[in-house]
Amino acid sequence: MQSKKSFSRVVIKVGSSLISSKCGSITLEYLKNITAQIARLLDESKEVILVSSGAVACGMSVLRLNKRPKDMAGLQASASIGQNELMALYRKLMGADKRICAQVLLTWEDFEDRARYLNVRHTLLYLIKNKILPIINENDTVSTDEIRFGDNDKLSALVANLVSADILIILSDVDGLYRLPKKEVIRVVSEITPEINRLCCSTDKETCVGGMSAKIAAVQIATGAGIPCVIANGRDKDSLLKAASGNDVGTLFLPKNSLIKAKKGWIAYGVRAKGALIVDDGAKNALINCNKSLLAVGVSAVKGNFKKNDTVSVLGTDMSEFARGKVNFSSKELDANKGSRLAREVIHKDNLVIL
Repeated sequence: MQSKKSFSRVVIKVGSSLISSKCGSITLEYLKNITAQIARLLDESKEVILVSSGAVACGMSVLRLNKRPKDMAGLQASASIGQNELMALYRKLMGADKRICAQVLLTWEDFEDRARYLNVRHTLLYLIKNKILPIINENDTVSTDEIRFGDNDKLSALVANLVSADILIILSDVDGLYRLPKKEVIRVVSEITPEINRLCCSTDKETCVGGMSAKIAAVQIATGAGIPCVIANGRDKDSLLKAASGNDVGTLFLPKNSLIKAKKGWIAYGVRAKGALIVDDGAKNALINCNKSLLAVGVSAVKGNFKKNDTVSVLGTDMSEFARGKVNFSSKELDANKGSRLAREVIHKDNLVIL
């Protein structure tokens, strides 16, 4: 059973499957239902942020395309046309309830630059405090492979962490995470295990990106930051209201108990790792159990090309990531001095996060 807790600050992710029911067509029925529920949440004085896919799907509809463009120019063209159409739909639907929408388009660069990251946070907090619904999407029109999130599931988790949300609700066209082969919905997941990952599958829909595997990856980000997450069917009449009120619906993923301070949350989940450091068992133990900084003497290998102050992954001898942090040296400097003693820490404990 889920806790009967009502959540005050809610981040909602709406997938393309709710925008487009089949190739090249837009269905308003489910969007009307979702926006009506959002209006109800706002009436209850909840703070709501919406992360919505669908720009490319809307563009495909306008351009009468049956297949998602494969080339970057085609995707960006569809997004540039579709984003305007998508926001027009939301303005019309939310306007019926006399609600104001705001469009916010983001790329990885908005998260990786600390000043821009905080500016986005301040903007979003101002909007929700003034009862305005921020509608966030990836800026597909300008995004390249280097700065793309890849899917809006991940973006929604990053936004939830950015604004310190009380819950992340991912709405899709499935009832939750299924236990196969009977397709029985798993109601509560306390930890993302290899077994849970094996239950995931990718999508083959022309208008969609990702699938359950992308959602579980997003869930790991949210729950790792201490935020509970629900995956539910957005086509149900009141699934959003139930999830925001702490009632049983879909699959609830419980957050990790450890709380991460704002800056460390940004290092852990708001920035892409630019490289990796492989450390010995002694260094790993010192970092995890003794709250120590990482020293060069404990670094056995350096991977990638990174600069001073970049964020890197910290791997154990089994090559699994257990921490992230901001480095005080470039990859070139570290590679030349790994295993030796330097006057300064490689990663200071204040800039290190155990995952």
